[in-house]
Amino acid sequence: MEKESHELLLPLIDEENICLPLPINVVSRYWNIELPMAEAIETAKKYSGFSGSILIEGIESAERHGLTCKIVNSSLSELKKIIDSGIPPIVILPGIPEITQHASVITGYNDEEKVILHYIQKGNQEGEQQEGAIPEDIFDREWSEEGRLLIMLAPSEIFSSVKLENDYSDKPNRLCFISERLNILKNSSESLDSLKQAIDLDPNNSTALHLLGAMLNEQNSSECVKFYEKCLEINDRSYLTYSGLGNFYLKTNQFEKAENYYNKAIEIDPKRSAKIYKNRAYLREKQNKSSDAKEDLKNYLKYFPRASDRGVIEQAIREL
Repeated sequence: MEKESHELLLPLIDEENICLPLPINVVSRYWNIELPMAEAIETAKKYSGFSGSILIEGIESAERHGLTCKIVNSSLSELKKIIDSGIPPIVILPGIPEITQHASVITGYNDEEKVILHYIQKGNQEGEQQEGAIPEDIFDREWSEEGRLLIMLAPSEIFSSVKLENDYSDKPNRLCFISERLNILKNSSESLDSLKQAIDLDPNNSTALHLLGAMLNEQNSSECVKFYEKCLEINDRSYLTYSGLGNFYLKTNQFEKAENYYNKAIEIDPKRSAKIYKNRAYLREKQNKSSDAKEDLKNYLKYFPRASDRGVIEQAIREL
């Protein structure tokens, strides 16, 4: 008896742009829809100087060219059902140090080996698709840091075969993506309005609560705390929220509170951000915890070896 396949074959694509991120391009090509790069290049002109990816631009491009999109909070079991229905989902995962988040296309799973398979941009020497395998428990743990956000792109008729657990989360999540775009464009008031609309639609949307907290934190408003805390009530693995609270309390010289929240973030994911170690080193040094501060500075360089301030940090380590 043949084993049931839980893998999807995706095209090898290497073209991308900040307004046509690779995952969107790959999934669109999977559905035989070629999104015009020239259009993305033109759109990208308004984001001069921005170096990340703007997923909502890619999503809207795909929708203009015939695909339907849903952005939902999902689960591991639902992810597998989506794959088995022939749809390659895109998930939001933690980034590597100094990259906040990244989107990854999931190409399949293997229940026997307990792994989730994700798309790798480069094929092998024969030009065949390669896949990275992430242990299922590690994948789910990391995915949970981002509220298990999942993007589905497919022709509208395909969606009729999939009943989503949290279909209601689509609109508020989309408003979050729109808000991030507005924030990049420096339209702060409109960005805040989008997040407030998202929370009106779903008061328990952890992404909207976190982003609203983050925007208020940028404005040095103590109002950020209540939104961060509400986010943690819903998703107690939100690394960025613990880190955000740490940053707020660091700015307001509440060092014990700041250290507590940094500790919680690092406990969730010790390798996610190098900067958090530098911040914690600063407040520990202020509290006369020199040996702990020294260890944090070493970790900062360990996780960010190409830091532009490496020389300054090495000098600080010698002096502590």
